[in-house]
Amino acid sequence: MTLLLFATALLGLVGVRLRQPLIIIYIIVGIVAGPSALDWVSAHEPMQLLSEIGVTILLFVVGLKLDLKLVRQLGPVALATGLGQLLFTIVGGFVICMALGMDAVRSLYVAIALTFSSTIIIVKLLSDKREIDSLHGRIAMGFLIVQDVAVVLAMMVIGSQGAGDTGAGGWVQAGEVLAKVAGLGVGVFLLMRYILPGVVRVMASSQELLLVFAVAWGATLAATGEWLGFSKEVGAFLAGFSLASLPYRESISSRLSSLRDFLLLFFFVHLGTQLDLGNLGAELPSAAALAAFVLVGNPLIVLAIMGYMGYRKRTGFMAGLTVAQISEFSIIFVAMGVTLGHVDAAALGLVTLVGLVTIATSTYMILYSQKLYAWCEPLLGVFERRDPFRERALESEPQPAEVIVIGLGRYGRRVAEQLHERGVSVLGVDFDPEVLAAERRAGQVPVVFGDASDEDFILHLPISGARVVLSALRDPAADRALVKHLRALGFKGTIAVTAHSASEGNALVQAGADHALLPYTNAAEHAANQTLGWLGAGRQA
Repeated sequence: MTLLLFATALLGLVGVRLRQPLIIIYIIVGIVAGPSALDWVSAHEPMQLLSEIGVTILLFVVGLKLDLKLVRQLGPVALATGLGQLLFTIVGGFVICMALGMDAVRSLYVAIALTFSSTIIIVKLLSDKREIDSLHGRIAMGFLIVQDVAVVLAMMVIGSQGAGDTGAGGWVQAGEVLAKVAGLGVGVFLLMRYILPGVVRVMASSQELLLVFAVAWGATLAATGEWLGFSKEVGAFLAGFSLASLPYRESISSRLSSLRDFLLLFFFVHLGTQLDLGNLGAELPSAAALAAFVLVGNPLIVLAIMGYMGYRKRTGFMAGLTVAQISEFSIIFVAMGVTLGHVDAAALGLVTLVGLVTIATSTYMILYSQKLYAWCEPLLGVFERRDPFRERALESEPQPAEVIVIGLGRYGRRVAEQLHERGVSVLGVDFDPEVLAAERRAGQVPVVFGDASDEDFILHLPISGARVVLSALRDPAADRALVKHLRALGFKGTIAVTAHSASEGNALVQAGADHALLPYTNAAEHAANQTLGWLGAGRQA
């Protein structure tokens, strides 16, 4: 076990340098350490126990994040895109699996597994790129919530297979399952409404006690779910869901996330040790076909649905890339099917192979989405209406201004407001609809919706009357694209960008910017000068 942890840490460092999610490294470590290669693993039972606990905590955290208010706020676009992608992938995946010679049950399991995308991976990638609050980022988060609900429902359905009396008739067994579901649901609802808020409020007086209570509550419902004949994962999800509407959920979730990630390491390493390299070789043709379907088909259906609903092809393309992989839930879902005897271990190996290929490939597709879009853009015209009315409704006709400030975060918004207060005409630009709504309510600086890295958008900015374009994005790739587009359009004014460091600023100036602002350095110098002033005043006194 110790050797496995060291090997995972060392290979994990390689994965981080390659900008790959660690889930891939965990599975590779398991395969290498398994009986097909080095055969390091002897303590299978402890590892299986830790992996089961990890999956249970994962479902608890998923339930914890699934706030009812958030589900109710899902817009029609997120709902339609999420459900459309689920239906397309299930039907398309099922047809492909049947064509590959699989039986109906295995085809259905694999097809359902192909529908789920990894929310954890997507959130991290979009956050790293500062696109989590962009229009396509918000829409993607919406349909990923739809997927999360779908995967939980799918697990509840297969997890209920053991909840009825197997000796009874089909209708009697179904009635028994429904009665247990209703009883468990009513019990959880009553606890959510009348008991849990008060209990959690008392426990929250100590953060350590709150964490202990959360784990105990999750274990209790997990055991209850298993006792009723459902899976413990279903019980754990309901335990998390019952706490999701409380104000303490973020504190519980943040403290459990590290424990979840550590224990899931054992699940994926254990999974890797169970995979036979000989059997995996036989699944390579099927895995290649299904991986291609996920990498190409899933983004295309999202692009088509969003185009039909009135979004530009660029927004649909960027959102579509987020579903170009399957998730950890896909593997867990098929593993449950193996445990129940519905499918064999070869199906699990197939889905794992598809996961390795799609997660690794889609990571780079998202990281280099701007270049990928520029390459594909000439082929995407069919996916955009003549009038992308829904996205156009977010925009307003840009007003001419002396200064255009791109990026209305804390720094950019304050710069724009300061210039406005000093009588300078300013136009603000941002791709976060919530930021624009807040600025419009404030009524100070005129704002427009747009992405600075989109050449089509730059074409419509009133740059001919502007003297300065100031980017407060602090995203070197986006700033380079902005400078390139502005210079190509013949902009003769001043281009200023913001940078994290002097070296980054110098690189942007070499790329064509006139000035590089260093907010952190400037703020530190100002604070140091003020401190020196205080020291001087104190010494004189």
